[in-house]
Amino acid sequence: MLQIIKENISYLKDKGVEIEYSAEDATRTEKEFLLQAFSKAAESGASVLDIADTVGIASPSLIKELVTAVKKEIPDKRVSVHVHNDLGLATANTLAAIEAGADQFHGTVNGIGERAGNVSIEEVVVALKVLYNIETGITLERIYETSKLIEKLTGIRIAKNKPIVGENAFGHESGIHTHGILNNPMTYEPISPEMVGRKRWFMAGKLSGSHGIAAQLKEMGIQVNDQQLQEIVKKVKALGDAGKHVTDADLYAIAMSITGSSPQKYLSLKGIVSVTGMNISPTTSIRISFKEKDFESSSTGIGPVDASLKAIQKALEGVIKVNLIEYSIDAITGGSDSLAQVSVKVEDEEGHIASSTATGPDIVMTSVEAMIDGINKLLLKRV
Repeated sequence: MLQIIKENISYLKDKGVEIEYSAEDATRTEKEFLLQAFSKAAESGASVLDIADTVGIASPSLIKELVTAVKKEIPDKRVSVHVHNDLGLATANTLAAIEAGADQFHGTVNGIGERAGNVSIEEVVVALKVLYNIETGITLERIYETSKLIEKLTGIRIAKNKPIVGENAFGHESGIHTHGILNNPMTYEPISPEMVGRKRWFMAGKLSGSHGIAAQLKEMGIQVNDQQLQEIVKKVKALGDAGKHVTDADLYAIAMSITGSSPQKYLSLKGIVSVTGMNISPTTSIRISFKEKDFESSSTGIGPVDASLKAIQKALEGVIKVNLIEYSIDAITGGSDSLAQVSVKVEDEEGHIASSTATGPDIVMTSVEAMIDGINKLLLKRV
């Protein structure tokens, strides 16, 4: 093995290649042999020595021990670490390596990778900034935007409770928490959501209090008196106690029923034509009115619903940039003419999130109605 290391690295070095030698499964290798391998790689021309925790089996103390040993044995080379998250220790291990003197680390956006994934770049760089005051050169305000892009391109959804970029990372439901956040955000937030391009938001549920519900209603542009607020809170808690996840679409509907108000609308659908069939790309042309001005667009998709929702997003690019986070459809009656219930969750470029639900016999039209209603709610939050 040592001879192979010497031959390959020497060959590459002669070709003018900068070499990082990564020791596969280093954390389960006998330390004496690992140091021999790194020494041979360094002598042969490697400029970076990488300690790979290939199966995520290391502890922070082991990582520190190995980094310290390599830095002592071969002080004139850069030391790197490559850790996996099989035991949920990837971020802790990477930070431990840096504490011990590691010069760089391997990571991925959202922690995607083999099995349980690699270390999440966003978790490490934010921790380095907040806990160690170390700058990495990464623009923190673009972290969330980048995370959502990678999620979209790879199709790998991240958990709602994932640190930093998960949907719930800056969401608050508990009455005590929302009251504290409204008075001083530092009470229940380790960092400002704006630091990573996020917005805090409040969730309605069985733990909600009047302060949090009032804040959500204010975001929606809904004015209520004390009596109405208490009625709304009571209904929200009842839904939460019944095990239902209360979306802001549910809260909006409850508030409308109690106040008797009509929802304010910025957008209205003026016209839509959707075409689908064999051997043609499903295509939708749409016209939407915003503040007495019409916006038109056409788009193709994998189906008429996909084409229609993309056409809406495209038509409104000059007004609001919208990302569809979630889409679900359920048949609520039987038969081919059954009513469909479509639920969507949308997000704008400022990090506002809104949910909406629509019901109707036509899947395409019901989806369009839900999407436009969700965007109307986003626009209300931006006022």
